[in-house]
Amino acid sequence: MLVAADYKTMFARDGYVLVEDLFTREEMAAAKQEIRRILDSKRTKDKDGNVPKDNGVFVGITLNSDFFKKLNADPRVLDVLEQCVGPNLEFWSDKVVYKSAGVDFGSPWHQDWPYWKGTSKFSVWIALDDASPENGCLKLIPGSHMKHASHGGQDSDGIGFNNRLRPEDVDESKAIVAPVRAGGAIFFHDLTLHASFPNKSGRDRWALISTYRDASKDDLAYDFAKARFMVRGTKTGVDRGESGR
Repeated sequence: MLVAADYKTMFARDGYVLVEDLFTREEMAAAKQEIRRILDSKRTKDKDGNVPKDNGVFVGITLNSDFFKKLNADPRVLDVLEQCVGPNLEFWSDKVVYKSAGVDFGSPWHQDWPYWKGTSKFSVWIALDDASPENGCLKLIPGSHMKHASHGGQDSDGIGFNNRLRPEDVDESKAIVAPVRAGGAIFFHDLTLHASFPNKSGRDRWALISTYRDASKDDLAYDFAKARFMVRGTKTGVDRGESGR
């Protein structure tokens, strides 16, 4: 297992760090059970009584679950984040992405920053199942967090990525593939270029993506970040008056 100094060095150099076995398989099974409970309670029908097509994403899981509020403040996560980001950490928002036989798309190459702008945020991608290229693990480009990329691609496939790179603007020879066991996590900067493989296996590939910010930095005021709360240190940054996306 890497020591804290390695996390700090690797994150600064590469824009991400992968930590295996951060949680146990039993904890991840319990997380999936809690997600199923929430999805069942939130599932709605249209005027004809049909359930709309599932896009495999649920945003704001912590707003609906004390289980995930506790998980997102877990010291195992925060200890790594503190080395990568600093001592003043605010949980900001989260979402669950669940791929299966019925929801099997991959995500295109993108940086997360264009979706929220403001001060950079830092995400923790936690594998609830074993993730491999066959069922949709991440791929990332080391060092790409050093600059903003031009997101000129179009959402032609309808999977919801309005900010994406055009295929010709990505040098995939620089990418690393990041398989991770259930309970492992990938910590990454919001400028780190990343994508995911489609799920061709028919097996589940569920992940929790929790996003944090450095609470000592001034930032935009985000109306949608309703679940945000301090998880470590002190908030000294100021929310500026203009609203974030």
